[in-house]
Amino acid sequence: MTSKPSVLFVCVHNAGRSQMAAAFLTHLAGDLVEVRSAGSAPADQVNSAAIDAMREIGIDISTEIPKILTVDTVRESDVVITMGCGDACPYFPGKQYLDWKLDDPAGQGIDAVRPIRDDIENRVRCLLDELGIPARP
Repeated sequence: MTSKPSVLFVCVHNAGRSQMAAAFLTHLAGDLVEVRSAGSAPADQVNSAAIDAMREIGIDISTEIPKILTVDTVRESDVVITMGCGDACPYFPGKQYLDWKLDDPAGQGIDAVRPIRDDIENRVRCLLDELGIPARP
């Protein structure tokens, strides 16, 4: 891994789980990690319940835009974390791949999204520990 690791979060629509994970990693690691997110079939916009759930804890993802997963995005990342993207994620030897089993917030209300958000935060904190990067308070 380079001195500044790069992490890619991938889900189908890049509208909920991967957006929340990228926002948590950016929030907790600052510029110590290069953060990317993408989807195998991106939605038109970020899930409004995910936006609201993140806003509740002081993180604004309302200006994020779902992005398409590309081979180059995977190639340029050290760690690739999938969240239900299936077989759409290209594989490159030497990358660290993790698959996080998370409920899909699509079509869910805020009450259902909060536990997903909290689970993602815990996983991102564990990832930072694994990378040897201290989380900001």
